[in-house]
Amino acid sequence: MKNWIVCVLCLLFPFSIYGKGDKEFTVLQWNIWQEGTVVEGGYEAIVNEIVRLKPDFVTFSEVRNYNQTRFCDRIVRSLSQKGETYYSFYSNDSGLLSKYPITDSTTVFPLKDDHGSIYRLVSSIYGREIAVYTAHLDYLSDAYYNVRGYDGSTWKEIPIPETVQEVLAVNDASLRDDAIRNFVTAAKEDIAAGRIVVLGGDFNEPSHLDWIRETKDLYDHHGLIIPWTVPLILDNNGFIDTYREVYPDVLAYPGFTFPADNPLIPVNKLTWAPKADERDRIDYIFYYPAEGLSVKDAVIFGPEGSICKSQRIKETSKDRFITPLAVWPTDHKGLLVTFGLTANSGR
Repeated sequence: MKNWIVCVLCLLFPFSIYGKGDKEFTVLQWNIWQEGTVVEGGYEAIVNEIVRLKPDFVTFSEVRNYNQTRFCDRIVRSLSQKGETYYSFYSNDSGLLSKYPITDSTTVFPLKDDHGSIYRLVSSIYGREIAVYTAHLDYLSDAYYNVRGYDGSTWKEIPIPETVQEVLAVNDASLRDDAIRNFVTAAKEDIAAGRIVVLGGDFNEPSHLDWIRETKDLYDHHGLIIPWTVPLILDNNGFIDTYREVYPDVLAYPGFTFPADNPLIPVNKLTWAPKADERDRIDYIFYYPAEGLSVKDAVIFGPEGSICKSQRIKETSKDRFITPLAVWPTDHKGLLVTFGLTANSGR
């Protein structure tokens, strides 16, 4: 009889002392390419893919609020019509969705002159407070294009820089590092308050974990090993790159998220460096370690194809993909990360 009661309690209260009660939640990072307006049927595809994946949180890049419409309201309404309840709030350039009521929202780095943005929400999941941040960082002074022989602000052909110092001087002329320092300051307050902290975004910057000795002669890195600023700032402040945590083998799992092949769009509209191999991992989900929190899985969301030297190619790496239902609405690939949260963790 006693065992029967315990079993019933485990079913009713799986996150209690009567069972392990491990829970999961998912975060989707997705650059939606001008709200899906570039690709015919793109907005509808965004809605349909979210209905399929049912992520707990979505961090959007390229929210534009075209024609004085509020994208946050429109996407929530469209999802509701498909039977999915989400919450959001007004933002510009980047955006957030939550399956759980939002108790606070703030602008961490406001959009000005198209130099990027960061927003934050606070919600609760399985009895734990969580702060989810979305970032779409400055696309100018995009120095990983300089390495490929293209100016990172005009995308005109230039001589390839010879030193790391030259590259970082261009890179740090952007506002990406300014934005991410704002994030670190805000996130430290959430961490001190005992909240789970997750950041998703299109950083428009590669990772120091990818531009290493083993890759210096690959992907048109031209022999350079570069400690890219923004991911390194996050690393130095204790934040963990989920994709590299799950897949530390950079050669087998390059994890490229841009430029994605999109069969509905001409190749010349998908490349910024037509003569180069510009493939890179610039879309991320980071988190700060917390009691009971773990990363259980990370999967690239999007087509297996990429654009390389103006050619459509299919990736032959070991990277795993959730491929599109039908229309792919963007020139990026997204990232879906599954987190685990252990029972009785936290304060």
